[in-house]
Amino acid sequence: EGNPLWDALHIASNVLIVLGFFLLASAWNVLHKAQQTRSLATTGWYARCRHPQYIAFILIMFGFLLQWPTIPTLVILVVVYVRLATREERMALEEFGEIYRHYMESTPAWIPKFKINEHETV
Repeated sequence: EGNPLWDALHIASNVLIVLGFFLLASAWNVLHKAQQTRSLATTGWYARCRHPQYIAFILIMFGFLLQWPTIPTLVILVVVYVRLATREERMALEEFGEIYRHYMESTPAWIPKFKINEHETV
C-alpha cells in the first residue's frame, strides 16, 4: 500500500545519493584546480577531510545499497577506496613531502571536521 517512492528508506536513499553527488562535485572542483596548478588541494572539503571524493562515492553506494541491498559489493568497494586513498597518500607524500605531512596531521582522513580554523595555512 502507498507509493514506494515515498517510503522512508527510499527517501533516505535518495538523500544520501544526492548528498554524495554534491560532495563529489564540490570536491572534484577543488581537486581539479589543484591539479592544474600542481598544488595540494587543501580548501573546501579538503580542509575538512583528506578523502572527500571517496566519502562521496561511499555515500552514493550506501544510498543505492538501501534500495538494492548488496552488502558484499559495498564492503569490497569500501576496501578498494580505502586502499586507493592509502596509495594516493603515499604518492602525495613523495610529491609534496612535509607540506602534505602537515596537512595529514591537521586534517582527518575520513570523518570531516566541520569547525576549521580559517587562518591555518598548510
